[in-house]
Amino acid sequence: MDAYTGFMTENTVTVREARAHLADHINRAEEGVPTVITRNGAPVAAVVPISDFEALEEAADVMLAREAEAILAEGGTTVTMAELLADLFTERDGEAA
Repeated sequence: MDAYTGFMTENTVTVREARAHLADHINRAEEGVPTVITRNGAPVAAVVPISDFEALEEAADVMLAREAEAILAEGGTTVTMAELLADLFTERDGEAA
């Protein structure tokens, strides 16, 4: 068991090894076996089956939706998409200046 990631992985490689054998790690991911990639001994990335990645994204979406519902239930404010985009572009333009 890898103490840092908290799950069993027999396929942990360094960045250098991952680069040299990327196709092999992609093939393993297709077979359902994740590869954890380390840099200086610490996990920094993973090559995982796409189904695992999609499940993670879906879980994150559900969590964010629940958080938004909780904020609204507590009387939180809402904004329109136009307001949100305007704020995002204002922040981005301010950082670029």
